[in-house]
Amino acid sequence: MLISEVLRAASGRRRGFAALVAGAMSALAMPPFGLWPVLALTLPVLVWLIDQAATHASPWRRFRAAFGMGWLFGFGYFIAGLWWIGMAFLVQADMFVWLMPFAVIGVPAFLALFVALGCGLASFAWSRGAGRVLVFAIALTLTEWLRGHALTGFPWNNFGYALADDLRFAQASAVIGLSGLCLLTLATLATPALLFDRDRPRAARQRPLGLAVLLLALVWGAGQWRLATTEIGTVPGARLRIMQPDLPQDQKFRYDARRSVMDLYIATSESQGGLAEVTHLFWPESAFPFFLEREPEALARIAAMLPDGAVLVTGAVRLGASGSNGRPQAFNSLRIIDSQGGFAGSADKVHLVPFGEYLPFQETLETLGIEQLTRQRGGFTAGETRRLMPIPGLPDAVPLICYEAIFPEDLVPRGAPGAGRPGFLLNMSNDAWFGLTPGPYQHFEQARLRAVEQGLPLIRATNNGISAIIDPLGRAVGLLPLGVRGVLDGELPTALPMTIYARFGNGVPIALLVCAAVLALMLQRRDMHA
Repeated sequence: MLISEVLRAASGRRRGFAALVAGAMSALAMPPFGLWPVLALTLPVLVWLIDQAATHASPWRRFRAAFGMGWLFGFGYFIAGLWWIGMAFLVQADMFVWLMPFAVIGVPAFLALFVALGCGLASFAWSRGAGRVLVFAIALTLTEWLRGHALTGFPWNNFGYALADDLRFAQASAVIGLSGLCLLTLATLATPALLFDRDRPRAARQRPLGLAVLLLALVWGAGQWRLATTEIGTVPGARLRIMQPDLPQDQKFRYDARRSVMDLYIATSESQGGLAEVTHLFWPESAFPFFLEREPEALARIAAMLPDGAVLVTGAVRLGASGSNGRPQAFNSLRIIDSQGGFAGSADKVHLVPFGEYLPFQETLETLGIEQLTRQRGGFTAGETRRLMPIPGLPDAVPLICYEAIFPEDLVPRGAPGAGRPGFLLNMSNDAWFGLTPGPYQHFEQARLRAVEQGLPLIRATNNGISAIIDPLGRAVGLLPLGVRGVLDGELPTALPMTIYARFGNGVPIALLVCAAVLALMLQRRDMHA
């Protein structure tokens, strides 16, 4: 008996277990493993489970059965791929360890609803032919897009990142973006499910798989050609240094450790031959356990460290005007400090992390003794809008603080007065919350894909890794691995002309979805008359 028939004949409990295991195995397609072919084994399982759900006569029962199998698949996928989120609650375990189950189980349970919704929606247009794979891919691509937007959005480990781990596949994102990669991944890697359709001729079963393999080969080959033939220059006169301190996360909150933190930063920055040739020094997100405005000694030490004309670009909390509660507003910001110890520019984080940087109903929850992970009284205030960040001696940068780099849409400001094409993406992050887990690897890949989508180089400075200089094709010019203390020196690659995705956004992915829907309809009609 074929595996597809075994699943269809199995009890509901066994089908649910199969969905859970298949979802968990699918996490192997994400960094640091990057085993994308595993989806060619696990996605067909989900297709077969929807096949069984579609046998119900009632549309509502079909939806409910497919929704349930999709939720179990999604729960397995997210709990295996995002378990590392719980590590953040161990940094200050005395305060937050009780919340760990909500992060490790609750977050995957919620995110699985989007996979469940996609499977449920697919069941309404399900058929027994090849068209059902396209229906499956379209429905899940749409709900993956929804996952990236609903309730502030969390598109982490979108299925499209499976192929993006290979830079040759990733080049396609310069045209079709993450949503297009998601559609490509789901449509091609779910196709092996058709090989087990016994009621269809062998040629009809094999042909879609051959087309899927051909499509993947063409995309891979085009990416290889782009990588081999595209020349990338460097920005003249810019000598960059990224400092990765690998500072334990619990020290970043300790004001009494401020002197030792500065000692570490300066000593590490001045290693590897000193700073004499450096024009731009980069420190990671939220670098200091204090407000720079209130620590003139720290600013003086930075000025003494920098060569004349050089600048430090660092993450630091910025104090703003007093809010309605009478307390100064706090912004998670990037700050530019010149060689005189003055502030030469800043950019505030626009997309804050819920429960990490602010709480819904902040004041009410604070009166109950509940705090967000950063423990900033009153929470952080979001910046009004993303603006290009002028940095002396460099092209204008797109400032991306922490997980702002995981959102592909509206990445680059459009229509701002005087705003032109930016020169690079600047991602400052602090992944030390999550230790030596898959989280930082996944975060790095998502930031790197933004560079390919936009055709812009990326400077990435993090506390404990992965820090890197990335060219606009996604290649690492230099890289500091996870869990390493040190510096990375290099030049800034030049930007490529505006990519198709940068110009049209989701216009191309939407066109692909429409074409896929038309093709699915044609296949279903053909199967009905066969």
